[in-house]
Amino acid sequence: MVVIHYTAMAGPAEAAERLCDPKAEVSAHYLIEADGALLPLVEEPRRAWHAGAGAWGHVTDVNSHSIGIELDNRGGGDPFAAAQIDALCDLLTGVFARWNIPPERVIGHSDCAPGRKDDPGRAFPWPHLATRGVAIWPWDVAPAAAPAPDAFAQDAARFGYRARGGDWAPVLEAFRQRFRPRAAGPLDAQDTAIMAALARRWPHHPTRGAAAAS
Repeated sequence: MVVIHYTAMAGPAEAAERLCDPKAEVSAHYLIEADGALLPLVEEPRRAWHAGAGAWGHVTDVNSHSIGIELDNRGGGDPFAAAQIDALCDLLTGVFARWNIPPERVIGHSDCAPGRKDDPGRAFPWPHLATRGVAIWPWDVAPAAAPAPDAFAQDAARFGYRARGGDWAPVLEAFRQRFRPRAAGPLDAQDTAIMAALARRWPHHPTRGAAAAS
């Protein structure tokens, strides 16, 4: 799979220094600057330390099954530059070809670490990536009749989300950061409907993407 991050640092130089510092115990395969410049940091077949204790579907060691991409962005709702997103889409196209990774296996750090991480955040343009064929988006989902917490949890697990200790509240927040960035409040019918669509169209398959980096 591929995990998208933002650096949450002042600029690319500071981010690169930290990502290359063994004492920091954090690394990524690539860093993309705001102007689209691409900095390779770790060879794709090698394990990078970018996801921490992240989990997605049956994968409990995301670092060993993923390529990590850091985007030079301070977070906190800062927009992502067009040149940076174009460079990301081009990079993902190449990664897909090299590792046979499907678009549904591109996730955010917040997806595999609900409640612990927020990147790439609510400002990240997931729909644009979907139009480029390098991510997914649930277009034209009709609202459900009513909120359904049990169905939401079951569908979230089928899609790939994992709840620590059975607490699905952080999963709802992570889901909304990606798929409903303007939503707030308790679970509603649209949350239920979108998660059902995600689970139906892109269920997590344990055997899919076996060629991913390890």
